Amino acid sequence: MSDRIQPRTLKGFRDFLPGAMSTREHVIEVARRVYRSYGYRPIDTPALEYSDILFGKGGQESDRQLYRFEDAGGRDIALRFDLTVPLARFVAQHAGALGMPFKPYHIGTVWRGENTQRGRYREFLQCDFDTIGTESLVADIETGLVIYDLFAGLGFERYTIRVNNRKVLGGLLELVGLADQTSAVLRAIDKLGKVGTAGVAVELGKTAHATPDQIERILTFCGISGSPEAVLAGLRAEVGAAQTGEEGITHLEGLFAGFEAAGCDPDRFALDVSIARGLDYYTGVVFETFLDDLPEIGSCCSGGRYDDLASVYTKQRLPGVGASLGVDRLLAAMEELEIGAATAAAADVLVTMFEPDRAADYLRMATELRRAGLTVEVYPDARKLGAQLRYADGRGHLLAVIAGAREFESGEVRIKHLTTGEEVDVGDADLVPACRRLLAR
Repeated sequence: MSDRIQPRTLKGFRDFLPGAMSTREHVIEVARRVYRSYGYRPIDTPALEYSDILFGKGGQESDRQLYRFEDAGGRDIALRFDLTVPLARFVAQHAGALGMPFKPYHIGTVWRGENTQRGRYREFLQCDFDTIGTESLVADIETGLVIYDLFAGLGFERYTIRVNNRKVLGGLLELVGLADQTSAVLRAIDKLGKVGTAGVAVELGKTAHATPDQIERILTFCGISGSPEAVLAGLRAEVGAAQTGEEGITHLEGLFAGFEAAGCDPDRFALDVSIARGLDYYTGVVFETFLDDLPEIGSCCSGGRYDDLASVYTKQRLPGVGASLGVDRLLAAMEELEIGAATAAAADVLVTMFEPDRAADYLRMATELRRAGLTVEVYPDARKLGAQLRYADGRGHLLAVIAGAREFESGEVRIKHLTTGEEVDVGDADLVPACRRLLAR
C-alpha cells in the first residue's frame, strides 16, 4: 500500500525490547527495595504541570530544554524535566496531610529537549528518593548511604560517590567578590569534566564576568584533591575565613564521619570540590556517582540538598535533600559492562504443548506451579519438541515440562533441565517438588 506509514521513533526516544526491559525492571525493583529499607514511601505526580510550576526552577539550561506548549484549553503547560521540582510543588500543596519529616520515593518518566548522546535521552526514567522537612545532618548522611546501598545492590563493585557542599564554593565566591554571580560560576564549574579548565576559564569570563585573578582563584580551588582529610585541610586554608565556607567544611567533616561510622568502604566516597551540580536549586551538600570502569558515561546517581525550592510555592519552610538514580544512563552502562543480563529470563518453567485437546491439563499444571511460587509460561501451539525447546532456550527458561499422549496415559510427566540436560519422569503429585529440586541445582 502506498499510504503505509514507516514505523520509527523520535530522536531521543526509544523502544525497549524484552531483554533490556527486564534489566530495567530489575534496576527499579532494587531501587524500591533499598528505598523501602530506609523508610521511604511511594508517591507519584502528573507528567504535565502548569508551566509556571516548572519554569525558572532549574536554571536557564533547564528552561531551554523544557517541552512547553498550550493545550486545547489554552493553558500554558509543560512536561516535567525532573522529579524534584514537582515534588516541591507536591509537598507544598499537601504538607498538612503528610507530616514532617516526610520521606517519599518517586519513580517516573521525565523529558528534556537536550542533545542526545550515549546514555542520555530526551525521555528517560528517574528513581528519586528525598527527605523533606528537616535540615539534619543525619538526613544528608542517609542520602549518601542509600546511594551506596543502591550500587552495591545492583552488583557494582567499582564506583565512586563524589561529594561536595555548595557552601564551600559560596565561601570562596564571597572572598573573591563573585557572590552575585553564583549561578553562572556553578554552571561553568559543572562543565569542568566536559570542557576542561581552559573551557571553564573562558565561560567564567564570559558569563560570570570574572577577572583573570578571580578565574585563577576558582580553578585553584577546584584543583584541590586527595583524601577527604587532605581536601578538608586545603579547603579550610582556602575558604575557612568566610563563615559560609566554614559551615560547608564542618558539614563535610560530619558527613564523612557518618559514612565511616556506618561501615562504608571509604574507597567508595570521594570529596571532590569540582562537583557543583548545574541546577540552581541546590543549597548545600551535592552528590554525583560515577562508575570507575566507565567514567565517561557521566554521573548515574546525583542529587543534594535544596532548602529553599518549596519557598516559591508556600510560606512554610520545607527544606529537602535527596538524589535521583538515572536509570537509562545506568542501563547503557550495564549493557556495556555486561551486568544484569541474567535478569532477562521470561519464566522459570515452560510447559510444552503436544495435545491441543488436553489444553486444560497443561493449564492446570501451569497453575499448580504458579501457586507454588514458580514463574511459568505455557507454549500456545502443538509443535515438535525441538521447536518448543529452542523457544525455551531463546527465552531463558530453565525447565521444560513435557507431556504428550504417552505421558498422560502413564500419569507421569517429564521435566528437562535446559542448562544441564538432566531429565526426570515424575508422577503428577510430584511435579512441584521435582521442579523445585531441579531449580535449586
